[in-house]
Amino acid sequence: MFKSNPSQTMQTPPESEDTGSKPAVPPANSFCVLGIDMGTTSVKAVLVEETDRGPTVVASCTKATKAQVESHGATGLQRDEQDVHKIVAALNTCLANLPSQSLGKVCHIGVSGQMHGVVFWKTGHGCKWLESEDGWTFEPEEVSRLVTWQDGRCGSHFLAFLPRPKSHLSVATGYGCATIFWYLKNSPDFLKPYDAAGTIQDYVVAMLCGQERPRMSIQNAASWGYFSTTSNSWNTDILQGSRFPVHLLPEVVQPGETAGETTFPWHGIPKGTKVGAALGDFQCSVYSCMTENTDAVLNIGTSAQLTVSMPSGFQPGECPDPRSPVAYYPYFDNRYLAVAASLNGGNVMATFVNMLLRWMAELGIEASESDLYPQMIQAALAQTDTGLAICPTVFGERHTPERLASVTGIAASDLSLGHVTRALCRGVVQNLHSMLSSERLKEAGVKRILAGGSGLYKNEVMRQEVEKAYPFPVVYGKDVDAAVGAALSVMRRK
Repeated sequence: MFKSNPSQTMQTPPESEDTGSKPAVPPANSFCVLGIDMGTTSVKAVLVEETDRGPTVVASCTKATKAQVESHGATGLQRDEQDVHKIVAALNTCLANLPSQSLGKVCHIGVSGQMHGVVFWKTGHGCKWLESEDGWTFEPEEVSRLVTWQDGRCGSHFLAFLPRPKSHLSVATGYGCATIFWYLKNSPDFLKPYDAAGTIQDYVVAMLCGQERPRMSIQNAASWGYFSTTSNSWNTDILQGSRFPVHLLPEVVQPGETAGETTFPWHGIPKGTKVGAALGDFQCSVYSCMTENTDAVLNIGTSAQLTVSMPSGFQPGECPDPRSPVAYYPYFDNRYLAVAASLNGGNVMATFVNMLLRWMAELGIEASESDLYPQMIQAALAQTDTGLAICPTVFGERHTPERLASVTGIAASDLSLGHVTRALCRGVVQNLHSMLSSERLKEAGVKRILAGGSGLYKNEVMRQEVEKAYPFPVVYGKDVDAAVGAALSVMRRK
């Protein structure tokens, strides 16, 4: 499936950040595919053109949604909701900033977005279409807020009383089905006005295609919980036994299938343009850079993820293991990704820097992160080894939420800034290695690691520790891009 990788030759123009600039228009005889990613904090849209050098990004725009809304819940149960109107407004802004001539050549649309979350709407009234100088656009109408994957209202006590799913994936707070169970128990009247539900990307696709019932890909269905990837079906019997409103569950299709066609010439994109079933942002991010099934993909940004493709024919079973550090996400072509998703990555370094800055402020010393971070890295580069050992899990882990950070091996000789920074970088990498080891990568046939993310670009010490922990060739600079992955996924299947 990945024998030739467009991302290796893909040319990417400077990205528009809602500046109104119009990138170069592709040749008149070309066609374009539109890729969209409905992210947690921003929306991104890219136009990808097929050229002699492979797919090329010819235009791109990202817009922050600023959609977070204040939501109060019980003590210790932090809710996380977003305004769908603001999300769609950001999407429309992105489209308006892409070259109109290129939009007129779009022949297929691929959409990805933040997984797990849920938004509700009323069939036939989910949006209204308006004609403006930018062409036809839609605005949300009878739609709820988006309850995101970060929502914490379904605490461990609540989850313990939910029926056990028939799935290899556990159910957690922020998952669509868990959130619906919460409303069913705590606010049943909330659900009454709505007869459709999906992720935010499913909502967008449903509105573009005028669907009565959304068509959700297996990738998003699995992220909701109570979905069997073995039988490709919802756990309907289990859910009905708990009076779950199963009529809200979308129809599920294979990743790469067409969900429908556009019912309006959206921003000048021709009416009748095919739209793929919405996909998971994680899978599309991997798809944008993985070149061979023998590649592992490492990303260290705010958090950290290490991913490898499982062999064809692999099936994860139907018994969830909440204590397992590795989860198996449905990918493309009936394959799975083995994923170690750590909650501790670059955010650990940021927490350490902020701690130092607070200490310095208490001592009356003014400093900034931009001043301190480079000095930390330089000190750690001079300190090639240390006996100090730091477990960096200040944010816990999904499989071991009770395990927090700790420091051992403390000796007077190992207390310099260089020692501590080196040990912290090593701890972040070793924590990920404990979840998905180099031995397991070898067993999976991994030949190299494609690495990216700001936590690696800005930190040479972290790169050194990665290369110590994982004895594979490491190729840096392989940025993951869910919008590009969404475009490529439909381009290869159109």
